[in-house]
Amino acid sequence: MRVRYDEKLGFWNVYGYPEALDILGDPKTYSSHTVRRFVPDAEEAVTAGNLVQLDPPDHGKLRKLVSHAFTPKIVAGLEPRISALTHELLDEVADRDRFELVTDLAYPLPVIVIAELLGVPSSDRPLFRKWVDQLFDNQDQFSLLDQDEEQRALLEKRMAQAQVMLDYLRAHADERRRQPREDLLTQLVQAEVDGERLTDPEVANFANLLLTAGHITTTMLLGNTVLCLDTHPEQAARVRADRSTVPGAIEESLRLLTPFAATFRLTTTEVEIAGQRIPADEVIAVRLAAANRDRRQFADPDVFDPTRDPNPHLGFGRGIHFCLGAPLARLEGRIALNILLDRFPVLRTDPDNPPVFLPAPDLTGLKTLPLRTS
Repeated sequence: MRVRYDEKLGFWNVYGYPEALDILGDPKTYSSHTVRRFVPDAEEAVTAGNLVQLDPPDHGKLRKLVSHAFTPKIVAGLEPRISALTHELLDEVADRDRFELVTDLAYPLPVIVIAELLGVPSSDRPLFRKWVDQLFDNQDQFSLLDQDEEQRALLEKRMAQAQVMLDYLRAHADERRRQPREDLLTQLVQAEVDGERLTDPEVANFANLLLTAGHITTTMLLGNTVLCLDTHPEQAARVRADRSTVPGAIEESLRLLTPFAATFRLTTTEVEIAGQRIPADEVIAVRLAAANRDRRQFADPDVFDPTRDPNPHLGFGRGIHFCLGAPLARLEGRIALNILLDRFPVLRTDPDNPPVFLPAPDLTGLKTLPLRTS
């Protein structure tokens, strides 16, 4: 079944690869502005400056403001810093016979990098983790049909939690207006779109997206790749022996364990998907994780194959909303994985302390990944 209506949650699930491509490549028919169906009372607050929720032409205008910070040349220039940070973080666990990958490396590495780019103190990363955990460390699925008191209370709680992080970023933005620096936050407060400066909510939402999405993808990518290699020792041996296959291992983990397993769109007109008629103004959940295992696109889709070529997975999305930070996430993953393999001849999961996945239904990533080095 490639399309199925969820009668409990009130939206349409799309599972196929070509169907996902069509949806992600057609922002006119499939709008990203889904918040008005999920949290209509907070539509304006959530949408302002939020690239994920914007459609053309507003999306393109805002994306251009920071796209230069993630060009191949700029990202490549970060390699020495990423390498140094990885070594510094692993120095802290070098004398142990075991460590926890997420806490010790996969989380702090990308947070420090994006915080330094944005211009907020990387020393505040315990705060960032607390806020992000509140957003993603939950099992809640919001129904469009059953807006009961419990769900409304939960939505209000999550909005209040998100507001704490937005207030933090707004305070830093205010400080940049008084004292500009050489960082992305300064560029945001000074930027103009159609001759007008961004509003405070736009700056805060934009910065929040960069800080949150700028690290969580890499955190999940790195943990998932290490887990895939541990689960497939023959492939792990090949990757250790031939480091040119490291990028392929990362891409295959993105396909097999897709970090953002779903993305949502809203139909702007009646459509037909895989023979199923769907009315206008309906929410569609594009199941990227399922599309990445579609046998019509991928041979042996359940097999972890770092040499898979081509590998046109949707782990970073597709179309105008393709992940802005994909080049940085790939670079961080490649550097960190190579250094891990260099420094630890033995790297295996702990049978006495198994991995724990994030409980969020639309994320595929590890909350903890205990590893043994002997």
